[in-house]
Amino acid sequence: MLVDKLPDAANLVVGALFVGQFLGGRPFSLTLALSGIAVWVVLMGFALVVARIGDQS
Repeated sequence: MLVDKLPDAANLVVGALFVGQFLGGRPFSLTLALSGIAVWVVLMGFALVVARIGDQS
C-alpha cells in the first residue's frame, strides 16, 4: 500500500511547491521550485526501492 501512495504524495508536493507558484500570484521562487522537484525525486525513488524490496520477498 505504501508503494501505491508514495507517488501520489510526490505529485502533491511538486504540485504545491512548483505548479502552485504560478497560481498563487507571488513572484516565482527558484528555491521552492527546486525543493519541490527534489522532494518529488526522493519520494519516487523511495517508492521504487520499496517496490523492488516487495518483489524480492
